Amino acid sequence: MVISQPTRSMSPRRLLNHPLTLYLIFLLLMLLKLMWLHHNLHAYNITMGLLDKVIAIGSLLLLSFWTWWLPRRGMVLSLVVLNLLLTALIYADMVYYRYFQDFLTIPVLMQARQVDALGDSIATLIHASDLWFFADWLAIIPYGAILLFSRRNRFSRTSTTINGLRSYSDHRGKKRGMRRFTAGSIAFVLGLCLAVGPIYFYSKTWAKGLFDNNWWNVSMYNVTGLLAFHGYDLYNYAKDHIGSGPEADPADVEKAKSFFADRQSNASSENAIFGKYKDSNLIIVQGEAFMNFMIGHSIGGQEITPHFNELMKESQYYSHFYHQTGQGRTSDADFGANISLHPLPVGSAFVRYADHAYDSLPSILKDNGYSTNVFHAYESGFWNRYTMYQNMNYDKFYSKNDFEQDDPLGWSLSDESFFRQSVQKMDSEVTKPFYSFLITLSSHHPYALPKDRQQLDVGEFEGTMFGDYLQSVHYVDSALGSMVEDLKNRGLWDKTIFMFYGDHDNSIKEQAQYEQFLGRSLNELDMEQIMNEVPLLVHLPDGSEAGTIDQPAGQLDITPSVLHLLGITDESYYHMGNDIYDGSARTVVLRSGAFTDGSVFYIPSDDYIYANGSCYDLSTRNKIDINACNSGHDEASKRLHVSDTVITYDLIRRFHEENNNAEPAS
Repeated sequence: MVISQPTRSMSPRRLLNHPLTLYLIFLLLMLLKLMWLHHNLHAYNITMGLLDKVIAIGSLLLLSFWTWWLPRRGMVLSLVVLNLLLTALIYADMVYYRYFQDFLTIPVLMQARQVDALGDSIATLIHASDLWFFADWLAIIPYGAILLFSRRNRFSRTSTTINGLRSYSDHRGKKRGMRRFTAGSIAFVLGLCLAVGPIYFYSKTWAKGLFDNNWWNVSMYNVTGLLAFHGYDLYNYAKDHIGSGPEADPADVEKAKSFFADRQSNASSENAIFGKYKDSNLIIVQGEAFMNFMIGHSIGGQEITPHFNELMKESQYYSHFYHQTGQGRTSDADFGANISLHPLPVGSAFVRYADHAYDSLPSILKDNGYSTNVFHAYESGFWNRYTMYQNMNYDKFYSKNDFEQDDPLGWSLSDESFFRQSVQKMDSEVTKPFYSFLITLSSHHPYALPKDRQQLDVGEFEGTMFGDYLQSVHYVDSALGSMVEDLKNRGLWDKTIFMFYGDHDNSIKEQAQYEQFLGRSLNELDMEQIMNEVPLLVHLPDGSEAGTIDQPAGQLDITPSVLHLLGITDESYYHMGNDIYDGSARTVVLRSGAFTDGSVFYIPSDDYIYANGSCYDLSTRNKIDINACNSGHDEASKRLHVSDTVITYDLIRRFHEENNNAEPAS
């Protein structure tokens, strides 16, 4: 773009201060920061090639073309402000990615109040070397301040004011104004071509269909780059939330109806265990970041989870139970377990669609005579829980203000005190039979327990986050043991179905640490399972059905399976999980698009192109031909799409209304 090109007679100072020079410096700095971000993602199979850099430059032109239409002083100040804002955005994406392996979106930013409570966790995600990312601010901020507060416009020999409202009175001024307009228009058109052209090419070749069924934001970033990704996210949010919003595609609605009709017709209750524990109390504990890899293991001669291990002897232990969470993490685990739908690909359903209709476990049990209560010793508004739990039909939400803060630890109350106070409330305040859902906190990232609570000798992991994690899990295990004893002493244990499962991974992804802990080398399949498997423990009132179950299961399976035990048919509800007690084969689908049916395990690649993924034979644990995962991949894609459609367009409400209207009048 050759607009107001500097002449040879210009002095170095005038050349440096020329608008075109400053604009090119802005573009170069922002491109370097985008490249820095990409380098630090370490995303396998995702590169930033020439076309990706072209898209980045085009996106920057589209974000900044309007600065040419301002007077020179206003243009330079605008470029300074854009640098500050875009730098902050890129860095925020980098920090967020380090924890979630994902990018910020509008729905996530709508939950930004939660960031205030993540102080310690965020601190561990900021690296000293990140200071280089802001090095240009040492010059840019003083430069902008001098320009802003100087009385005289050093960048123009005209009398134009900073806000550009005074027009040029002479012919030369009009010519300059026309050049600014032309330069801005050229920047806009050029940006549009550079950004949209390659994206369109990608969408019609190797990324075909991505914009119709985006599984994960990283795959979208691989096509659009960071800035265009945020633009597309903003477009989608506006499309969904401005005005009445779009209507569901009739074809998608029919696919959802067909899916649930098939599922409901195949439901089977002819099983000896169906209804065997009718009217039993139900307690489900969701353990924060409680993973499966350390169950049964010891370190320094000590069992990491001795109480869990002891409980396994009289319980069902699911050794390949998967968390199915997305960006919503803890809230997604809650959503999947109690509503039996997949979490959203972007944001948390608790925040985005708390007013939609769901066939939740507490609502179903309340209709069947249960008292339903949820316990979590934290702020009631976190993850929009207070609103969501009302919609889910809990009788009472026991949040932070309902607990005596007699043993502060970490984020809030220690799990030991939390369990003790919760059980006391179940025994004295709650009508029987009851459903109690408990969410723990003491093993939350960054896992920093006080020295007086650390009971493990973690040896070579001392001083590492991995060692801190083992310490926190060991502490929670001890609290769990005390809770079980308390239930037994109060006479509740033999009248209660007790479940414990982990909500999501611990965000510690360094393979070498797991290899060091387990004492063996790990392949891609090993790591995928380690990072996605959490334990599920089910203790039935009579202690029967105990043993280790190796078949795959997931968080979405909890609600249908609980209903089976209690003798409540699942045929009229819109759930996507498997009934783990009906004896049927089952497939477990993760939010990422990974899936397993117990025979094969499919791992999507970072670019989410099916053929670039990996298909493993679980009997040999070797990679096999990708075609062996074709049918499972199609089923996984269908389930995720159906679930997203149902949640986004509030179809469960619509389906129930249609069913009620179709029933003959009595």
